[in-house]
Amino acid sequence: MEKLSRREAGATFLPLKGAVVALFVTSALLNLLGLNGSLFMLQVYDRVLASGSVPTLLALCALAGVLYGFQALFDALRARMLLRLGEAFDARFSKTVLRAIARAPLSARIPGDGLQPMRDLDTARGFLSGPGLGAFFDLPWVPLYLAICFLFHFWLGVTALVGALVMFVITLSSDLAVRGPSKTAMEKGQDRSALTEAARRNSESIRAMGLEDTVYDRWQSSNSAYLAANRKSGDFGSAMNGVSRSVRQALQSAILAVGAWLVIQQEASAGVMIAASIMMGRAMSPVDTAIGHWKHFVAARQSWGRLKKLPPSFEKKVDVLTLPPPSQALQINTLTVMPPGAQIPSLVDVTFRIEAGQALGVIGASGCGKTSLARSLTGVWSSVRGDVRFDGAAIDQWKPSELGKHIGYLPQSADLFEGTISENVARFQRNAPGESVVAAAKAAGAHDFITALPKGYQTSIGIDGAGLSGGQRQRIGLARALFGDPFLLVLDEPNANLDAAGEAAVIEAVRHQRERNGIAVVIAHRPSALGSVDLILVLDNGRVKAFGPKKQVLSSVLSKPVAQKAVHGARMLNPLRVVANASETNVPPAPQPKQPENADD
Repeated sequence: MEKLSRREAGATFLPLKGAVVALFVTSALLNLLGLNGSLFMLQVYDRVLASGSVPTLLALCALAGVLYGFQALFDALRARMLLRLGEAFDARFSKTVLRAIARAPLSARIPGDGLQPMRDLDTARGFLSGPGLGAFFDLPWVPLYLAICFLFHFWLGVTALVGALVMFVITLSSDLAVRGPSKTAMEKGQDRSALTEAARRNSESIRAMGLEDTVYDRWQSSNSAYLAANRKSGDFGSAMNGVSRSVRQALQSAILAVGAWLVIQQEASAGVMIAASIMMGRAMSPVDTAIGHWKHFVAARQSWGRLKKLPPSFEKKVDVLTLPPPSQALQINTLTVMPPGAQIPSLVDVTFRIEAGQALGVIGASGCGKTSLARSLTGVWSSVRGDVRFDGAAIDQWKPSELGKHIGYLPQSADLFEGTISENVARFQRNAPGESVVAAAKAAGAHDFITALPKGYQTSIGIDGAGLSGGQRQRIGLARALFGDPFLLVLDEPNANLDAAGEAAVIEAVRHQRERNGIAVVIAHRPSALGSVDLILVLDNGRVKAFGPKKQVLSSVLSKPVAQKAVHGARMLNPLRVVANASETNVPPAPQPKQPENADD
């Protein structure tokens, strides 16, 4: 997968450079103020106790108190700066992450529930905002404390240096020990989240078919694997954290012992012994903190590694010239489409043209590429070869946000969002005209049932239209597609879950689309949805089998005895002959079995 280059990765943090410099300066002041305790003890033991001067003691206490106050101030200031650094990082990547989550399934098969980029962003932001990063800003000052220990006495410096090397080895061991289990825990957690989301989305099927125990067993198995990996990672981290604390305390005792020996040998004073002990503790403190947060550091580092691999196309804005609204024609040129993660194209060399004021009905057996065509016309899927053009301009010459205003799309599943009915119909546009919302709802035949609800258009619905029936969701989805009078209206199985009145509303919407000189593309299994189209496209295994006026195509192609190849195929196409007859004699088509809500191509 394409990833950010070193230069692009560096540019990512360029806006945060000022915050990093400020953190470095604040950490420098904090570490200099950290010398306060050691120097205070040195003066008390060597000067105050030796002289017995109370005024000197009071002066030292006053000075130390002021310095401790500044230390507390800068400590609080650094904590606030770390929090804002994390927020700035989030602001820098949040849009990219959301785009990745929304667009990645359109170009590749995504493992898990597809929300890993958001979890990676949370992990990285959490580490940047916490004390773990502060410890890393303190680590460069460890040599300063070691140097002061050497100034006190050579053997005190040697003892401190050996302790620092031991802590470094522990830190390196912690990294090696936690890295693998942390990555495994992330992968197992991703699998668990995917199963959890699947259980939520398929709750009706699980309940109706008594699959609770089966689903729970699968989830429990995945959850156990996640807990085991997380436990292994936590055990390593806790063990290393405990070892580091014990070693740090042992080192402080060791430097006290060396200092005491030097005092006995009259090579150092008692003040030096105490000051060196405090200095050693101060030097090892950031190392100890870093080891304690090493698990979080490893997780943040792995998260940042995955964030860097997000394709730049999810982040970069494409500068294109704003084109005038399409108004003339839709042209498809040798369109070849490969579904995400597939190896075989679902559409091959599809070519046709529709003029403004025309409506196209797309028919064919399941799996022939009808839904792939709908997704290509709306820009959801990119083409491997060929292109889709509006008024001669290829679809990639348009800003998606601009082109989307001129496209109305109703997929097989309405895909409604959590919010009010009015917001869903208005595509969540701010300050959308109320009359436009009502007009779209009336055109979809949804106005009456919406106003019958207790709160009308302000009725809140859940994710995927929870709280509404399948037919109601379909009509609101149709209203959303019609909102703003788009130039191209693409309806994929629009009469799924609709009763006779709903099907009539679909036919009327297509007729109105043609009357106002727009274009409609209706993909149908049920012939009743083709009442207002004037063109028919027949797909067979991803290729165009026939294209032309509805009467001509239905009579010359679909009415032929296709049963020479497959009897079942002929039975499937027979109902479409009724459409041809119905269009001539005004006899309503024979009712057909209702297709599943989420039928495939």
